[in-house]
Amino acid sequence: MTEFFFPADIGFYPSIALIAVSAVTSFITAAAGIGGGVVLLAVMAALVPAQVIIPIHGAVQFGSNAGRTAIMLPHVQWPVLVPFVAGSILGAALGGLTVVQFSPGLLKTGLAIFILWSVWVPSFGIGGRLAGFGTGAFSSFLTMFFGATGPFVSAMVKTLRLGRLEHVATQSACMVAQHVIKIVVFGLLGFAFAPYLGLIGAMILSGFVGTVTGKRLLIKMQDAVFHKILSVLLTLLAARLFYEGISTL
Repeated sequence: MTEFFFPADIGFYPSIALIAVSAVTSFITAAAGIGGGVVLLAVMAALVPAQVIIPIHGAVQFGSNAGRTAIMLPHVQWPVLVPFVAGSILGAALGGLTVVQFSPGLLKTGLAIFILWSVWVPSFGIGGRLAGFGTGAFSSFLTMFFGATGPFVSAMVKTLRLGRLEHVATQSACMVAQHVIKIVVFGLLGFAFAPYLGLIGAMILSGFVGTVTGKRLLIKMQDAVFHKILSVLLTLLAARLFYEGISTL
């Protein structure tokens, strides 16, 4: 029974740490709109065997975003979601099937530049169905290799200039769709989720607690403050991606 929640290849104390970190990172995403998935991925990289990081991260992020979407459902902008899902199916399928090894440095550098451009260039607007489809396809392709593509999706949603509740709700719904598709693809590729279901469930539950707490802070925040915080966080994440990309080129 112990191994159900604390898998042998991860261990007791690392599993406890992951459950706690899941709550904190979900709070960050619910309150600020972005950042939690990247932080969780960084922690998992230090505590979880490399070959299981991306599938487990995807499963946990599915649950975390599903909880966030559920409690903010009236604010989801469905016209954005539909083309995003269509693109995500294509992107995840290509990511799962491809055997071409793209340069991680080049991809991270390009992603960082795109995020910075979308945040700080006022004339850059990529709203609409085509943008949703393209963002879904490209981010779902990338997430099969890197895991956390939330900043890329958030950059697209930010250009729509939604209110803070609509932004978080719509991005969360997009990420739910993307992670469901990713889980299906990893399952078809043969990844065994069963040994990690207990830990995944515990991380999702703790993440929901963080989400509920974060939403309370989000409701009290003004839209202008939210978008300023979001811009700063996206910039910091893009700078980190750019540094990692340049370092590996």
